[in-house]
Amino acid sequence: MFTTSTTPPMPEHLQYVLRLADTVLILAQRNTEWCGHGPILEEDIALSNMSLDLIGQARLLYTHAGALEQQLTGHARSEDDYAYLRAEREFVSYTLAELPHYGPLSATAQAQKDYAVTIVRNFLYATLMLHLWRALTGSADAQLAAIAAKSVKETQYHVHHAREWLIRFGDGTDESHRRAQAALDYLMPYTAEFFSADAVEDAIAAAGIGPRTAELEAAWRADVSATLDAATLALPEPVKHVSTGKHGEHSEHLGFVLAEMQSLARQHPGASW
Repeated sequence: MFTTSTTPPMPEHLQYVLRLADTVLILAQRNTEWCGHGPILEEDIALSNMSLDLIGQARLLYTHAGALEQQLTGHARSEDDYAYLRAEREFVSYTLAELPHYGPLSATAQAQKDYAVTIVRNFLYATLMLHLWRALTGSADAQLAAIAAKSVKETQYHVHHAREWLIRFGDGTDESHRRAQAALDYLMPYTAEFFSADAVEDAIAAAGIGPRTAELEAAWRADVSATLDAATLALPEPVKHVSTGKHGEHSEHLGFVLAEMQSLARQHPGASW
């Protein structure tokens, strides 16, 4: 448990909350692309419901970010301001969340989505967040602790769903195994960003708001390795490159996600619905 703090919020505090919010929002936006296109009806509904969970988490986090920003600057922003009216470089989401649902060998942006990519991404991310949300239930930031307590229950199901499908793919047919392994080889390098140290996490840890994510890496790897063993999949070799989405430096894909997500709000500024 972290100790309780009553000190005013720091810029790093706001940045940390936005990092959490942006990542769940962008991943939700990606997963909603399966709505009406799921491989089976049950999965169409499951992905839609999990996307709604993530959007709910994002809304709580953005509302909290607005309160922190008002304390820091005297100016409040709404959840819509954060989601719809910021530019690409202002988003601080993990790069993993913005990647399309197909692997690196697809020829065009219109390539057919690969459900193995979706499942592997959800598994890698949800497994991390289950550890992180649990840690954040003891945060010195009482509001963040409450959001974490709610999110733990949802994330437990997200991990269960992705794990069961990953094992089914990996230990299934030759084709499903090949696709799952290819998705894992493609996505695993982006998880290095989860655990890369920076000034934001250092400040957050010092203030008792949250852990350094690197402190969760061993437990995350143990969970990932156990599932990959059950799925007869091989853990890819580590790479040196670390993606930088959480610093606002994104792949070419985020701009397209935001263009679709923000278009209505930008066409009708000030509108309410």
